[in-house]
Amino acid sequence: MPSALMLINPISGTRDKKGICDLTASRMKAAGIDLDIAYTQHKGHGAELARNASGDGTDIVIVAGGDGTVNEVASALMHTDTSLGIIPCGSGNGLARTLGIPMDFDGAIDVIARNRPYAIDCGIAEGLPFFCTFGVGFDAVVTEKFSTGKRRGKMQYVRSALLEYINFTPDNYAMEIDGEIYTEEALLIAVCNTAQYGNNAYIAPRASLTDGLLDVTVIRNGSILHQAMAGIGLLSGQIDRNRYVDTFKAKEVKIIRLKDGPAQIDGEPLNLGRKINIKCCPSCLKVLSDGTEPEFQPIITPVQAFFNDMISDLRYLTRPVPRD
Repeated sequence: MPSALMLINPISGTRDKKGICDLTASRMKAAGIDLDIAYTQHKGHGAELARNASGDGTDIVIVAGGDGTVNEVASALMHTDTSLGIIPCGSGNGLARTLGIPMDFDGAIDVIARNRPYAIDCGIAEGLPFFCTFGVGFDAVVTEKFSTGKRRGKMQYVRSALLEYINFTPDNYAMEIDGEIYTEEALLIAVCNTAQYGNNAYIAPRASLTDGLLDVTVIRNGSILHQAMAGIGLLSGQIDRNRYVDTFKAKEVKIIRLKDGPAQIDGEPLNLGRKINIKCCPSCLKVLSDGTEPEFQPIITPVQAFFNDMISDLRYLTRPVPRD
């Protein structure tokens, strides 16, 4: 009988996780999967529990949390035979969305119960794995500000972005992309494993989790109008068509900036040095999904995702909540 460990971060994300234990246990039992449940107690605890579970031969580690918790657990499961299952509970859920995992608890748990492992790539920035995006510049500054706020969610992130934009000064960067040198004054540089940051903000619409490459998106400095158009492209899935945006595919990327500063990895802020080395690590993590990434279509995919989110939110608000 396959075995699974479910890890719940009780303080992450924007959704109440009440009832999720009983629901998951019921579905796993019906699928013939033996389930244990544990709650993370501090930063790094999820990685520790996942590492121990994998070492003991556990087949699946399930994460109920946001992208930060997913990153922590996934990092511990790289290059192992243990598969990662995701129940999206965060404010962005970039990896789950790219994998086509439903945003509602029932749908996500059904994907896990089907137990179909799917090998994906990840990125490594200065030894730190990322499964969605790595960024420097404006997105890193906004992430840093957002992380200190008391409120979460899409609207709070937009508010943080607008407030930071008023006083933000673009930096100068040199980039080495698979041996080619580029220099640019840029609003931001995003190195992406997934098509989106999360919340259906498509920073790299052509990115793939399985091509052995990272997608680099550079938003160059421009007028307010040009950057507003880039913002529209981010939401419509057409950012790569903006003439103030450069895109690349690469196995290795080196970013050099004038001084140390903020960066973000899967929506979590950190500070890194002037020189940042990034590489792709192909097929290094097994995740549970329905086996393929949904085909991306500009405008159509974002609109579909918007309505799917509305349906998911409605199901969440009207769901019966059993006791755990």
